[in-house]
Amino acid sequence: MQTHNDYFSYHTGERQQEDSGEIQLVSFFIGEEEFGADILMVQEIIRMQPITRVPNAPHFVEGVINLRGKVIPIVDLRKRLHVQGTDDPRKIRIIVVDVAGKITGFIVDAVSQVLRISQNTIEPAPSIIMGEIDSDYITGVSKLGDKLLILLDFNNILNKTEQKKLQEVDV
Repeated sequence: MQTHNDYFSYHTGERQQEDSGEIQLVSFFIGEEEFGADILMVQEIIRMQPITRVPNAPHFVEGVINLRGKVIPIVDLRKRLHVQGTDDPRKIRIIVVDVAGKITGFIVDAVSQVLRISQNTIEPAPSIIMGEIDSDYITGVSKLGDKLLILLDFNNILNKTEQKKLQEVDV
């Protein structure tokens, strides 16, 4: 991970999955829960910055930011996943990903680390979890020491209707 004064950056050309059955993940926290996402989906991770509210934006969109001359919508992943977050402004980050062709930022409480895990350690999410919530975005869980890491697919965080509304966010 490269550290810059204002953001952490992952450069697409440097990212490669290995043929060894391992995947690389970015792990992050929302409240006390640790989540992971495929590093290939992550364009960069930036520090929290002022968000401009957009009138009539969908409820899940916090607003927009100017990221090096490009206006991108920001979704609060804590609200989207219905997980109580923390508000330590020193640790809050925005994970920037491409969702259905739209560069989008997702607010998380903290980014933890880049992990390599074996694909054979990933198990389907327990059926009781899958039955209770609309969780097409949970790809599985992996044991991480004595904790569980919930694996997310950012392409499925928003349903098709929400993705369409996200495409309409403009200033």
